[in-house]
Amino acid sequence: MAAAKKAVLGPLVGAVDQGTSSTRFLVFNSKTAELLSHHQVEIKQEFPREGWVEQDPKEILHSVYECIEKTCEKLGQLNIDISNIKAIGVSNQRETTVVWDKLTGEPLYNAVAAPVSPGPSDPVAVVPSGSSVPAAGAASVWLDLRTQSTVESLSKRIPGNNNFVKSLTGGASGGVHCTDVTNASRTMLFNIHSLEWDKELCEFFEIPMKILPNVRSSSEIYGLMKAGALEGVPISGCLGDQSAALVGQMCFQDGQAKNTYGTGCFLLCNTGRKCVFSEHGLLTTVAYKLGRDKPVYYALEGSVAIAGAVIRWLRDNLGIIKTSEEIENLAKEVGTSYGCYFVPAFSGLYAPYWEPSARGIICGLTQFTNKCHIAFAALEAVCFQTREILDAMNRDCGIPLSHLQVDGGMTNNKILMQLQADILYIPVVKPSMPETTALGAAMAAGAAEGVGVWSLEPEDLSAVTMERFEPQINAEESEIRYSTWKKAVMKSMGWVTTQSSESGDPSIFCSLPLGFFIVSSMVMLIGARYLSGMP
Repeated sequence: MAAAKKAVLGPLVGAVDQGTSSTRFLVFNSKTAELLSHHQVEIKQEFPREGWVEQDPKEILHSVYECIEKTCEKLGQLNIDISNIKAIGVSNQRETTVVWDKLTGEPLYNAVAAPVSPGPSDPVAVVPSGSSVPAAGAASVWLDLRTQSTVESLSKRIPGNNNFVKSLTGGASGGVHCTDVTNASRTMLFNIHSLEWDKELCEFFEIPMKILPNVRSSSEIYGLMKAGALEGVPISGCLGDQSAALVGQMCFQDGQAKNTYGTGCFLLCNTGRKCVFSEHGLLTTVAYKLGRDKPVYYALEGSVAIAGAVIRWLRDNLGIIKTSEEIENLAKEVGTSYGCYFVPAFSGLYAPYWEPSARGIICGLTQFTNKCHIAFAALEAVCFQTREILDAMNRDCGIPLSHLQVDGGMTNNKILMQLQADILYIPVVKPSMPETTALGAAMAAGAAEGVGVWSLEPEDLSAVTMERFEPQINAEESEIRYSTWKKAVMKSMGWVTTQSSESGDPSIFCSLPLGFFIVSSMVMLIGARYLSGMP
């Protein structure tokens, strides 16, 4: 019997999508943007103490290779020839730092994720405006503290906030040590105007510039795969995950915005070739630079720390659901939170508050409240937090969004999408193919000079089928629910003070000398008043 003939589908492009909770490899048809096959592997997160998030770098890298191999096997089962894969793009979790030995390629410590929000003893950077903001880029400093090493001892080694390109192109055996402008812009060590590492910032954080990766554009050939089923295929696209989603949503015009619903929520608005600095708690960041000689584009970004993570918390910590998908059924049973509001500020609040003292609360409970209402309130919380960011973005940009483009795993939840439309009181538009982060990385890789299998010209971009959710409540009801949410947010603030409960009794009497002094002073005062009143 003759072997089945391999299908010829034209040039294909692969994309590594490495996130905080899983790694995926996806393969797209560059002419139609159709997703042909993919494989996903969950990865573990470690929480050595409150506010610290770490991952095993070897597990992350192994998951990348596993996903590539498994996807290629699936393509083979579909009779699709993997030799048609002409390029690979990489989209990675941003603000996560890895330091490894440049001679052995071995990581010196776990991958350190950016803290959800800084605690009293965590690094805080003072920016030129004089305000203090969480130093997400200070993960390098955290790493130095955790390994009890000095920066001088690390200077003989190579750190980087995206080591996939180096690892996939050979690692310690001649791998290319580079990152792209979108990832570099998230380190607090990078000048987003000159597009170079900033000497003043590096000196402030005591990071030797010579150990930082070379910064390249988001779309060019960095090197070739050195192992595995796709050995020899160029790696030619590299974007931080949220920038990749912006490209995948084809938000190439000023004022176009997207919101990605993953572990957190990330709302980015393309501001074109100009930096727009926020007055309402948002971040100015690099959106993309799609080629060595292409201009850089900027974006305003607002981040929600806890989105999909609240569903995982309900599953893993409270046990009210067994799978993440069950949340939609629970919420559907009641169709309301019955006045219950959930503020999932587990380690503080992100934009627009940047309030590390906040902690999660569930309020408005009655004897009637059950797990279904809490599930509904959890979904509403994601939507309310998005509304707060969108309001800030509208004030900064001056032109309110007429609709919101969405993507990410949580967008499969129709209850969530309808709630989002109701709370924003604008239409929510979801592409039929939700893997826009991986698609953006694939588009950047396929469009790179020397690859040229994916055109990013507006007339060549494939039309995308969209699902549209229109508001189904009146504007007054939407505003009432939103204002009640903001009242709940205010109640979540100020829970954490600089005096940790672990440090013992915060009372002034915990100091024995001070206690004796105060008690004796009180006795003397009472005695003096008593004596002065005697005949």
